[in-house]
Amino acid sequence: MFFITNGCVMRFGSYSVLPGFGPTLGFSLLYLGVLVLLPLSALVLFAVNNLTLAEFWQVIGSPRVLASFRLSFGAALVAALLNALFGLILAWVLVRYTFPGRRLVDALIDLPFAMPTAVSGIALCAIFAPNGWIGQWVAPFGIELAYNPIGVVIALTFIGLPFVVRTLQPVLREAETEQEEAAASLGADRWQTFIRVLWPTLVPALLTGFALAFARAVGEYGSVIFIAGNLPMVSEIAPLMIMSHLEEYDYAGASAIAVVMLLISFILLLLINKLQAWSWARIGGSRI
Repeated sequence: MFFITNGCVMRFGSYSVLPGFGPTLGFSLLYLGVLVLLPLSALVLFAVNNLTLAEFWQVIGSPRVLASFRLSFGAALVAALLNALFGLILAWVLVRYTFPGRRLVDALIDLPFAMPTAVSGIALCAIFAPNGWIGQWVAPFGIELAYNPIGVVIALTFIGLPFVVRTLQPVLREAETEQEEAAASLGADRWQTFIRVLWPTLVPALLTGFALAFARAVGEYGSVIFIAGNLPMVSEIAPLMIMSHLEEYDYAGASAIAVVMLLISFILLLLINKLQAWSWARIGGSRI
């Protein structure tokens, strides 16, 4: 197909509002390199140039640092799984049902995005601390929701929920209800319709939301330090250990911990992205 613009005949498929492939790709790589790759490379080079291999292992192999790694990644995983489950339910309700106050509830989803992390931490303490609104009712039963790993999971779940909901909502809006009605007309119950019709479409978006929530939770600091209690070997997160080394002017030790967190996060996100790509390919193959 051809069309005329400014007196020139151009093929429809070759015209683009933006510049060509070369300039846009070059600018994209430059932008990505300056904002992402350059700082990360500087972090790795700083750790390599200021620490020997033995010193590096000594820093990351200390009991407190290992405990902080276990808590950070373990709590982030639990929080991301909780958000994947309840975020799916919440997104389903907001998309598929109409009820009074739905717009308000939908707007509240973005509240963890807008609130400063320190404000989030203070608010969570006011609710879940032993003298808080909810904590005071469960404290007599020996249940503590703050100043321990449970408090860390609560904070990470709070800041990660919007990622899952906002990722699933567009997919649920685009899902054709006719397919669900056809499945029901063929005798499928609600559970079979969800598993065989909706679930394959939702899996890639759910994995994306899970990955975003997990990545956000691993690096969270402000909302966690207030509710965690920061007890050594119990509720110290890895970002707190980095800050502790920085306060002691041990920049090399802080960079060593940061490099390990960067490496583990990159590997986990790479695996999740591979799983997501496999899910999309499976959906495309099933549709063909």
